[in-house]
Parts: sequence; structure tokens; C-alpha cells
Amino acid sequence: MTIEKLNELGADTKTGLARCAGMEAFYLSLVEKSLRDTKYDELEGLINEHKYKEAFEVAHALKGVLANLSLTPVLKPVSEITEGLRNQTEMDYSALLVQMKEARNCFLEQA
Repeated sequence: MTIEKLNELGADTKTGLARCAGMEAFYLSLVEKSLRDTKYDELEGLINEHKYKEAFEVAHALKGVLANLSLTPVLKPVSEITEGLRNQTEMDYSALLVQMKEARNCFLEQA
């Protein structure tokens, strides 16, 4: 995974790197670790089980990490999921979960 590839995929690496004091290797290690986190699968499972309070906690944590790393393509659907769960909105989250997984997989293919 490289900064160039992350940029091609839509990440705002300039902002993400700034949050990591410009330490590229550290930033890239955090990006990879965050994308391999099991929280994505946990979130999907909790939503499918209609455990929205627990799902909100997981989504909110993921949103924070993704925002700090500026992984915008994954952040966008996770943010929408988080806000729906925050408001306890009864809705079909499946399209957002698919967007999240597809964006995450695009990044993981570069790892």
C-alpha cells in the first residue's frame, strides 16, 4: 500500500498524514490495521441482528478511526450508518453496508 494508491482510491492522505505528524510508515501501518479490523464484520452482524444500540457503538468507533485517517470512501457509508443508528432509524442498511465493504475491499486489494 502506498500513499499514491490511497490517493487514487480517494483517501485524503495529506490530512491523514498531518494527523500522524507526517510519519508515512506510521500512517500506512494505521491504515492497514484499521482496514483489517474485525469491527466491520461485527457491525454488519449487529445490524442484521437488529442490535442497533451496540451497532451504533461499533459504527461510531469505526467512523472516528476512518475520519482520523481520512479514508473518505469508507468513511462516507460508515458515517451514514452511524447517523442512522444514532437516531435509531429503522431502515434497510444493506446498501450502505455493501458500499462500506466495497470501498474497504478496494483499499485492501492494495495492501
